[in-house]
Amino acid sequence: FERVGFVEGRGTTTEAQNYLFRDKDLLSGNYTYRLKQTDFDGSFAYSDEVEIEISQPNVFYLGQNYPNPFNPSTNIKYSIPADGNVTLKIYDILGEEVSTLVNEFQQAGTFDVVFDGSNLSSGVYYYQLTSGELTSTKKMMLTK
Repeated sequence: FERVGFVEGRGTTTEAQNYLFRDKDLLSGNYTYRLKQTDFDGSFAYSDEVEIEISQPNVFYLGQNYPNPFNPSTNIKYSIPADGNVTLKIYDILGEEVSTLVNEFQQAGTFDVVFDGSNLSSGVYYYQLTSGELTSTKKMMLTK
C-alpha cells in the first residue's frame, strides 16, 4: 500500500464522526484502499479493504505535474475523452520547444508520462497538451 493522504481526527468521542478524502488525478484502472486509524498512544488498526474501479474519462484534462518543483524528473497525468492525435510538448520561458513527450494517435483514456529535465537548466517551463481542437497549458519549475 502507498499513503495517499491524511485526515486529522476529531479526538475521542461517543458520537459517530464522518470524514472525507478525495484521491485526485487517478488513472483508469482498479484501486484498493484501506484506512489506518491511529490512537493517541500510537497504536493503530487497519480497516477492511475496499476496491474501486476508475473508468475511461469523459473530459479533457491536464493535471499539474508532480512533484513540482522537480529535479530531475516529474510525472504529468492527462486524460483525453476521444481517440485522436495527441501531442504533449515542453516549452521554455521564451516559448521555445525543448521536448516532445507525446506525438501519436491515442485511444481515449488517462495517461501518465515522465518528463526528465536532467539536460535542462533550472527555471520555469510550460507543458502543453493538444488533442483535436482541445489545448491546455500548465507551468512547472525545474530546480537543480
